[in-house]
Amino acid sequence: MSGSGPLVISTWNHGRAANAAAWEILSTGGDSLDAVEAGARAVEDDPAFTSVGFGGLPDRDGEVTLDACIMNHAGDCGAVACLREVRHPISVARKVMEETPHVMLAGKGALQFALDQGFKRENLLTEHAEKRWRARQGNEDFKPVANVEDHDTVGVLALDASGRLAGACSTSGLAWKMSGRGGDSPIAGAGLFVDGEVGVACATGVGELAMRGVSAFLMIELMRRGASPQEACEEAIQRVARKQEIEDAQLGVLALNRDGLTGAFALREGFTFATSNAVLNELEDSRHPAR
Repeated sequence: MSGSGPLVISTWNHGRAANAAAWEILSTGGDSLDAVEAGARAVEDDPAFTSVGFGGLPDRDGEVTLDACIMNHAGDCGAVACLREVRHPISVARKVMEETPHVMLAGKGALQFALDQGFKRENLLTEHAEKRWRARQGNEDFKPVANVEDHDTVGVLALDASGRLAGACSTSGLAWKMSGRGGDSPIAGAGLFVDGEVGVACATGVGELAMRGVSAFLMIELMRRGASPQEACEEAIQRVARKQEIEDAQLGVLALNRDGLTGAFALREGFTFATSNAVLNELEDSRHPAR
């Protein structure tokens, strides 16, 4: 897709909710960083989305742990990993970026920082999520299944009216993951990367694939060297498929460049994404390699 001016593109069906919140800011001349944070928060708030925030499916021990990352056009970045009991990890990640000398806080340290910053502590395990977790007890097959929305990061990429790019990722990670597992979402370069002179890119699905491929950074570098966002997305996915054992896992990627061009691609069918600008508000199926 091509375009100019404010634009937001987000992963999966919950990208509609993310885009709606982000567009409220972008459409009135607001900043892209505020927009991507608002988009991620909208999904974190809704327990109907069981792969992000409140209502996210827990790990094997029944604990809901959250990962998030946010980056602005200047490359400033904040992230949290294995954060418990705080509904909005994306906002904690922004506080890490703006209020600390660090990029990432994890576990108990991330929680203590969030509480010190005034975030409220709450139980994130909903009745629905707990019921699904209890039904898994005694089942040792924790292999993720493609497109079941148990590992579907919300990635939100935005370009504002001033030409500033920003990105955000938020997730509760793989359902039934091992305790302490961190995914690609909080890792700059794996699940998210922004270069204000080039573009912004994100990944979603089985995070280990994006971590091993440093997929978000790869897409930015491909665009820096002249690839379109679509070409960058396709090469990032094809490289994962060539170099890793993907079995039946899913990985989807999005990219947006400074000219408002976008791209999307996935390992297999089933990856959806939402795009919104002044004339467009669509949910689309991503392209994928013929198999």
